[in-house]
Amino acid sequence: MFDEFLKRTKPSRRARQKPSKSMKRQMRWGILFITPWIIGFLAFYLIPMIASFGFSLYDFPLANPDEARFVGLDNWQRMLSEDPEVLPSFIRIFRYGMISMPITMGFAFFVAILMNSRHLIGKAIFRALFYMPSMIPLVATVLIWNGVFNEHTGWINIFLEKVLGIPAIGVEGIRWTRNPRLIYFTYTGMGLWGIGSAMMIYLAGLQGVPTELYDAATVDGAGWWRRLYHVTLPMISPVIFYQLILNLIGLLQYFLAPFVLNRGDGSPQGTTRFIMVYFYKQAFTFFNMGYGATLAWALFIVALILTIAAFITARYWVYYAGGEES
Repeated sequence: MFDEFLKRTKPSRRARQKPSKSMKRQMRWGILFITPWIIGFLAFYLIPMIASFGFSLYDFPLANPDEARFVGLDNWQRMLSEDPEVLPSFIRIFRYGMISMPITMGFAFFVAILMNSRHLIGKAIFRALFYMPSMIPLVATVLIWNGVFNEHTGWINIFLEKVLGIPAIGVEGIRWTRNPRLIYFTYTGMGLWGIGSAMMIYLAGLQGVPTELYDAATVDGAGWWRRLYHVTLPMISPVIFYQLILNLIGLLQYFLAPFVLNRGDGSPQGTTRFIMVYFYKQAFTFFNMGYGATLAWALFIVALILTIAAFITARYWVYYAGGEES
């Protein structure tokens, strides 16, 4: 029985059917109910996006908007061939993502598995404790962790020196936010604080896996690891894919921690001058809104390309129990 399930992990495409009158009526009601969202999307997303593309064609000094002048594709040419900071800023954020994304996604999934265990006592309390940090405002969270990672008074350095005997306190100790070799791990550790939302989504996916699949796998002699690999992961692969897309987009928008902890100056040694930090500097520090809009569009294009690539590759590893391919 379990082996037959493994053979059916790649579903066939559903036959296309002509919608009936009831289905058309439901579609009309659906469109009516999402009309407020459509109006909000047009007013607050699509129209501003079109306007920002228009700004990218102008030399638009934010401090003196009356001096704006049309420059055509000069901002785009500057970004693509003349600005030496654009490509490194993308490389830095992807380098950070290669460290943070596997750790944060994996840890959230691991905690969700623990929360889903039938042997765990006090599940509701633990779920609340893991979720509560995600409700704290981000600026407050960053300031809290700035104190935690402080080289003089941070409890991590105090623990390392007082308990483990590792010299960590003081200027010559471990400087989590000032060491270019540690800064990405510092940001990743801060990210683990806010895994509550991802953990709850993973938990919902785990609780949606039919128990009869686990029973069939157990009857066929599958151990815990084999059930995890052949049953759990395929069945919650849409949830993993959803989290992957959210993490990719959130990665490209990563801004608050380097701006608050490292003042947005790229320290240490330029490792935190990510694309969002560079965009903020150009648009709101140097007041070059035209070039800032160009950088924003570059960010959008990169995010769109990565999302499309993720959807293309999803057909090879995302399993939909309803029989639809991604």
